[in-house]
Amino acid sequence: MGQSSSREEEVSPELREVQSLAASTGALPSLEKAFSVLSDPQTKSIPIQSLQKCFELTFERLKFEQDVMFEEFPLLFTHFGSTIVDLFFVADKDGVSWIEFLRGYTKCCARAAGSALLNNLLQVFTVTCSKAGISVGLKFEVYDGDCKISGLFSTHDVVMLLWISWIISWDSRALRSNMQKSGRECRVPDVSHLVLSAIESCVEEGNKLDFWDSSVSKLDVQLHAPKCHMWALKTVPNLADCLTEFVHTRLCYSAAHEEISEQSCSSSEERSLSSVSESKLLTSGMAWAISLTLRGNIHEEMSKICFPSDIDEVNENILYRSSVHGKGINRFWSNIEGYNGPLLLLISACKELNDGRRWVIGALTHQGFESKEMFYGTSGSLYALTPVFHAYLSFGREKNFVYSHLHTTGRVYEPHPKPVGIAFGGSTGNERIFIDEDFARVTVRHHAVDKTYQHGALFPNQGFLPTEALVLEVEAWGLGGRAARKFQDAYKKREELFTEQRRKVDLKTFANWEDSPEKMMMDLMSNPNTVRREDR
Repeated sequence: MGQSSSREEEVSPELREVQSLAASTGALPSLEKAFSVLSDPQTKSIPIQSLQKCFELTFERLKFEQDVMFEEFPLLFTHFGSTIVDLFFVADKDGVSWIEFLRGYTKCCARAAGSALLNNLLQVFTVTCSKAGISVGLKFEVYDGDCKISGLFSTHDVVMLLWISWIISWDSRALRSNMQKSGRECRVPDVSHLVLSAIESCVEEGNKLDFWDSSVSKLDVQLHAPKCHMWALKTVPNLADCLTEFVHTRLCYSAAHEEISEQSCSSSEERSLSSVSESKLLTSGMAWAISLTLRGNIHEEMSKICFPSDIDEVNENILYRSSVHGKGINRFWSNIEGYNGPLLLLISACKELNDGRRWVIGALTHQGFESKEMFYGTSGSLYALTPVFHAYLSFGREKNFVYSHLHTTGRVYEPHPKPVGIAFGGSTGNERIFIDEDFARVTVRHHAVDKTYQHGALFPNQGFLPTEALVLEVEAWGLGGRAARKFQDAYKKREELFTEQRRKVDLKTFANWEDSPEKMMMDLMSNPNTVRREDR
């Protein structure tokens, strides 16, 4: 076993190398524990069936928010675990030895280029589909460890790839949250915005589709695999991490804890969670797409919205909703003021009130909002969320990330007043996104005016001229964690205390008007020549 082989005199150069690679991921102690749980004490190897079971996907309830669920999709769960073992772990007659166990883990979970990790995910998906009898037009050519992908992706394939990626991400988070590995309802979100994004980017005629009226399940579009590969690396670069996280979690957590908590959510809790998700502008599918562009703590906070474990965990992130708190920058400010952390602002709009072609855009700032007469900020991103998803990161030519300006108090006249509202990108008077002070209208301009964020349309058929649309809903989500929310609570308490102190009136100063300084000053001003004698 690995622990017995860890003494210096017994470690071969080959084993030392793979142990070093595993140690670089920080998972070596957990892998040693997992190996001791899964391996046979006599053969000191993991039986192939035990390792396959470790990666097995089983669900009692699986619901889809999208307009259709492909009948053959559940067949993938039966073969998913065996595919991972076949691709990454080499077994002999006794099973998978310690060195091959480490080698298999590092093939999937060690630090590598994003393209290599994405190839791993695509290979697992393709082989799993093949075992389930589902035809996928992808081909892989391996030369000296380098994998080249070719062939075609159908719309059907892209949907199933995104579904399985979501499910294994949900499973990983469920295990880390001590939820039951199987038996809990898994709600797979609508991923149409991601599928349409791939079509628009990879197909020459893709931008001519009517994205509002296109049903993904009915589209019969073929996407060239290399283009689709490049789309994933550019638009959702962390998609491949879904597989890495799943393998890591199943080996380092699930295998080392044979008895998973049997506590599962009641049906009433599941309904309440789903109803909360549907009532918000930010859906689970949108949040997941955004999370695939993020890293670090902000990714973790966004994942809480993607995979909520309870209602409170969802609600503690939302700071403002125009339909609840009221429209306007003052209402917005009273809810987000003092929040010193990353913040995601979402805007739902349409050109006309009865226009069914509604779109949602978003802006992520890495700091709180401030009332200023100029642009500010250190970093950020813009998002086209629906009907087509795109992410536009900052590329450093300018620093006009955020503009947020309230009415200036104490000034009667300003010859050149600054616009009151919230904006992202562009310049003053030519903002890429500008929301007026009443949150009634939003103006979206072509990316040519913006040198802060990457170029691209924020909604289909945007055109070159500025677009003015009606604002339907505005939401603000805090992504700074509990520390940022705690800081905001303390800030609000201080402001309330100062307000109360200013409102208090000291009645003692009005107890004797004759002795008050105010009366003396008024008498002096009324008749300054009056001779006053000191009372003796």
